Amino acid sequence: MARFLVVLDVDSTLIEDEAIELLAEQAGSRETVAAITARAMNGELDFAQSLRERVATLAGVPATVFEHVGARVRVTEGVPALVAGVHEAGGRVGVVSGGFHELLDPLAARLGLDHWRANRLVVRDGVLTGEVDGPVVDAEAKAHALRTWADLCGVPLSRTIAVGDGANDLRMMECAGLSVAFDAKDPVRAAADLVLDVRDLSLLLPLLGTALSAPSRGRRRRG
Repeated sequence: MARFLVVLDVDSTLIEDEAIELLAEQAGSRETVAAITARAMNGELDFAQSLRERVATLAGVPATVFEHVGARVRVTEGVPALVAGVHEAGGRVGVVSGGFHELLDPLAARLGLDHWRANRLVVRDGVLTGEVDGPVVDAEAKAHALRTWADLCGVPLSRTIAVGDGANDLRMMECAGLSVAFDAKDPVRAAADLVLDVRDLSLLLPLLGTALSAPSRGRRRRG
């Protein structure tokens, strides 16, 4: 049984990049994809529909793109320290992403994360088909992941922390005992208990003890 659970978004939170945009660069569609991503993260578009639209632009890209793009992904400052600190305090760390297992799996293993979930892309004859394999990991799926992992860890929702930056993170932030907007879009900043604008996730560590020992709703701090 864990003492608490921290669940983070991946793109522009755990990592500095939007993985779909790095993939789209290889397809020559980065500008188009980036514009759709920005609207989706601000809550202007349905996330699942927008993801399928963006993934469609990847049709025909060789599957070797995952190794190339994976080498370019930049982990956000403070992530290793956050993971180590949470583990030392008896907590667990999960990440849930609207991105892709093909890029997240090796990264999560390297960082020593406890749980992770993302979308999968369809590959046929060594190339991407431009389709997502199975249901899209959307806002509700992120909330479900947080609840599921909390149950597995024996952690009440009151002792969970959700960290995100985009509109598709809002549902899991509503479920969590403490919600953190990390360099976030306006709708997320308005809804979060805590706003952190400095892009260093280790800055969450000094706040965890205090945050988890008091009622979360109605408490709002900036960092």
